[in-house]
Amino acid sequence: MTENVSRRRLLGTCAAIGAGVAASAVSTQLAYAADPGYSGDTLVLLSLRGGFDGLSAIVPIGDPDYYRARPSIGVPKSQVIAGDGTFGLHPAMAPLLGLWKSGKLAAVHAAGQPDPTRSHFAAMEAMENAAPGSSVRSGWLDRMLGTTGSHAPLAGVSLGHAMPARVLGSGVAMESIDSFELAGASKKPIAAALRAMYADAPALLAAPARAADRALAATAGLPAGTKGTYPATDLGSALRDVARLIKARAGLVTAAVDCGDWDMHEALGSAVKGQRMFDNLTDLSLALAAFAADLGDGMKNVTLVTVSEFGRRVGENASHGADHGHGNAMLVLGGGVRGGKVYAKWPTLAPRALVDGDLAATSDYRSVIGEILQKRCGVGSLSGVFPSVTASSFGLVAAR
Repeated sequence: MTENVSRRRLLGTCAAIGAGVAASAVSTQLAYAADPGYSGDTLVLLSLRGGFDGLSAIVPIGDPDYYRARPSIGVPKSQVIAGDGTFGLHPAMAPLLGLWKSGKLAAVHAAGQPDPTRSHFAAMEAMENAAPGSSVRSGWLDRMLGTTGSHAPLAGVSLGHAMPARVLGSGVAMESIDSFELAGASKKPIAAALRAMYADAPALLAAPARAADRALAATAGLPAGTKGTYPATDLGSALRDVARLIKARAGLVTAAVDCGDWDMHEALGSAVKGQRMFDNLTDLSLALAAFAADLGDGMKNVTLVTVSEFGRRVGENASHGADHGHGNAMLVLGGGVRGGKVYAKWPTLAPRALVDGDLAATSDYRSVIGEILQKRCGVGSLSGVFPSVTASSFGLVAAR
């Protein structure tokens, strides 16, 4: 066999590809549309793993209980940017100020899951499945792809050090475009071997190999040029690759990107450079700003939304951090976004309004995404994606 590649080795490699998303701090999954007639936005789901502190990022400066609850980690009114008297952005988000002012970036506050949980695993599983109380076991991005008629050419396959994927199990997973290849040989000999080996095999057995062949072909020779100056971070690299696929018109319908290190039980820090939250928000903001600059006018057909398994508690702890909470903030970036504002049914941070010490989630995160799916991605009924959920009526995005 070509370059001494055995059937057992190929099967092992294909099985590894199917395992799920990369286990590094940032991983990227990509699902391509087989139907070139898809005319909706490319939806980019950015998961901020660990429990993003929305109360630091989108600061409720008009709520006096915020400052009472966070005497050392609260962001002072004098330091926020784009303040409107009710909310303001953390100063580390300055790289996004131009997108905010131009109306391409918005936030939704007090969003979350219907059933509070402080378990990372349980909360992430529930958020990615997004169908509590039902028998549905697939990830919601898989279901979204089904409603659009798009198909993943490499269903359930991944590359590198992977862990099981829930939100987009039918996609191809990779650490980066340039490293996406079958281990042990160059792409061409491996792909040729796969085609020959499974040419006459039953469809069920041949499907992973044929999907791998299509995915390898789809990512071969993609241009590497970028217009944005991405930070030298895992997130910057991941978003650069997403932008490459969008610009190459590779049929990308949705991309799921993970970004970790938001579990700040201690030393969250004050709103100055060198503090953990400030530096993480800076990296996040630089990556998002670079992504938008790279795509330029192409952002008119892209919507990026952030989610996190839960927020942080309202009150700071003795370690100057914040423990696992409930309600949170979501960021929404795109050409169809009606931005420059915070959308919220604000419950206040008064003690009587809290849910066991946490910000109440007055908006279901699925409803927020549902509005995007219907207005920007051409999804008609949400029942096939989010059972028993109605889209939000914020007016967050304009209809295509």
